[in-house]
Amino acid sequence: MLTTTRCQLPPRKPARHQQAVLQLQTPFGGIQEVLREFSSDEIQAMTQDFGSMIGRGGSAQVFRGNLDDGTAVAVKRINNHGGRTVASEDFRRELSTIANVHHRSLVRLLGYCLQHGGGGLYLVYPFFENGSLDKWLFHRTEEQRRLMTWPKRFCTAVDVARALAYLHNECHRRILHLDVKPGNILLDGDLRAHVSDFGISLSITRGLNSVINTRGRGTLGYMAPEMLVNSVSDRSDVFSYGKTLLELVGGRPNYVAPPVPSADDASSSATPDLKQDYFPYIVRDIMTRGELLKAVDTAMAHDGVDEEEVKTVVEVALCCIQEQPDKRPRMQDVVDMLEGRVSVNLPPEIF
Repeated sequence: MLTTTRCQLPPRKPARHQQAVLQLQTPFGGIQEVLREFSSDEIQAMTQDFGSMIGRGGSAQVFRGNLDDGTAVAVKRINNHGGRTVASEDFRRELSTIANVHHRSLVRLLGYCLQHGGGGLYLVYPFFENGSLDKWLFHRTEEQRRLMTWPKRFCTAVDVARALAYLHNECHRRILHLDVKPGNILLDGDLRAHVSDFGISLSITRGLNSVINTRGRGTLGYMAPEMLVNSVSDRSDVFSYGKTLLELVGGRPNYVAPPVPSADDASSSATPDLKQDYFPYIVRDIMTRGELLKAVDTAMAHDGVDEEEVKTVVEVALCCIQEQPDKRPRMQDVVDMLEGRVSVNLPPEIF
């Protein structure tokens, strides 16, 4: 039986802040007038002198702030440790990418600040009160995780798939995200998903498999294997999406390192056993035994869990994480499988 999604997208709301705009020459060849330019004083005022940090990564920190009208925002400050040129390239890439995408499940950029003469680089986004998906899956109590019901998780799977399919197929040039993971999926007040962090994304000619320097791109555990040899395509995002799907179902990381044995415990070993420590293998074996609900996050207690939907999501995930890129489905195919328009053809040998 094919599933049908319950996730309906509301009409997109128009941008609220366009008092000052950026005329941005983009890699798509057009001039966009869509972004508000903030002064450094405005950035400092809206963040109350950067008093509330809500996130940080290898190249940026994110601060809570408020616009003059009370709208809550998140201000991303891009680091300049690698030199002014590198940071400016990251900044302009994120600007040119986000300014040209318009999708309900992609985080909308409100504005920017580029301080000249060696100053800071800032991006201003809407604030998402429920934070990132990884916090809900891995760092909440069981009672809190129970709020992420199966219908909400299924909607997250569909929303993220639609957003990636849009980036791959509906933009003037194909956009690759290259760092899809729960930490880059933000949840709004209704726990609906929005894909964020385009700082390392690439815009490439449609249909081209690019050979590029992928150093510093992606996250281990989610990164497609071909990225290790400087090769990427839209199927690289598909791989990362599949890894994310499995964590969404199981409510646990795909890999949990075994405990380090004590000096006097000769019987134990810290050597990984993929069949016990690697969730994709665990899921595959559970599914083979016909006990798929055992793979579902225990916080949901199987209350309201649609087993057919779980089966579809898991099978899609396993198709997505195949080692060979050409064996993975494209993101539009993933959307069609999740929404029940086509069946999932699970390969006999997955790993």
